[in-house]
Amino acid sequence: MLQVLEGQTLVGMEISDLRSLLGPKEPTYRARQLYDALYRKQVADLSEISSLPQAFRNQLLKSHALGLPEAEHRYDSSDGTRRYLLRLEDNRTVEAVLMPEESRDTICISSQVGCPVDCKFCLTALMGLERNLTAGEIVGQVLYVARENGLKGGDSRINVVMMGMGEPLLNLNNVLKATRLLTDPDGIGISQKRITISTSGIVPKIAELGQAEVRPKLAISLNASTEEQRRALMPITRKYHLADLMQACKRYPLRPWEKLTFEYVLLEGVNDSDADARRVVRLLSNLNCKLNLIALNPGPGIPFETPDPGRVHAFQQIIRRSLPCFIRKPRGRDIFAACGQLKRVSTDLVRLA
Repeated sequence: MLQVLEGQTLVGMEISDLRSLLGPKEPTYRARQLYDALYRKQVADLSEISSLPQAFRNQLLKSHALGLPEAEHRYDSSDGTRRYLLRLEDNRTVEAVLMPEESRDTICISSQVGCPVDCKFCLTALMGLERNLTAGEIVGQVLYVARENGLKGGDSRINVVMMGMGEPLLNLNNVLKATRLLTDPDGIGISQKRITISTSGIVPKIAELGQAEVRPKLAISLNASTEEQRRALMPITRKYHLADLMQACKRYPLRPWEKLTFEYVLLEGVNDSDADARRVVRLLSNLNCKLNLIALNPGPGIPFETPDPGRVHAFQQIIRRSLPCFIRKPRGRDIFAACGQLKRVSTDLVRLA
């Protein structure tokens, strides 16, 4: 008899969870068969698991939902980007984005429904926080987008970035469980080197993340060159000060192959001056890191403007004298799929039937 684990879906269970679910009366290999079907074979329906006896599948269907999201809408950009509005078991929705490129496919996923951090240049902040996502709901976004687009986890083309809705470090236990599932070579099989989370700077959770044996790469959303400026743009700075954030970054235990990534959204006339660039250099000078520049992706209700390309380039040139600095090419702006634009915005574009 299967143990019914209240509220748990099959997607999101590790192999130990599945063994507990199946109980001692099932053969020991049954949990592995189920795990393999969920994560390596990426089944979308329990009826697809032909390796399991029909009676056993019927029991599973009665006791547990698979747990994959359903697509409510899909929006296709002129640059090939796809934005998915995904419906969860409780009818709440989150967004995931596929950004295909010649050498890789990047899947941007959410860690919360909405976001509590309230960054003033981000559309998601206008939603507030509805709830955390479970590990299964985080993994389910990757499985859904991968299956819809013919992608396999073990393929070295796939990158996953937790830069969609939410602050991942405020849902760290579920993010770490999802990371273990995404990286397990016996399951989905994505390298830890190809998974990144982005944080606004939750200082104690940065230290906790660094202690995890299996963890994504870390990106810090910086966006300002002074404490005062960052408080105005990112109110979380009132609790976790810029100086404390920099100290947490200095203490962070980088792996031999790893650099910290910093992200900086450029806002016209606010944080994009040459003086800002020089202050950023001083902030980051003693860190093993790189900086990604993002010219503001505009949206309704955002009270800032996008700087012109010449200003972005000038800012980059100052930074590049001291550390690697790259300009992030915007993807999916026309469908509100770019960085900072995820707010379940409707557009008159292609929808899934």
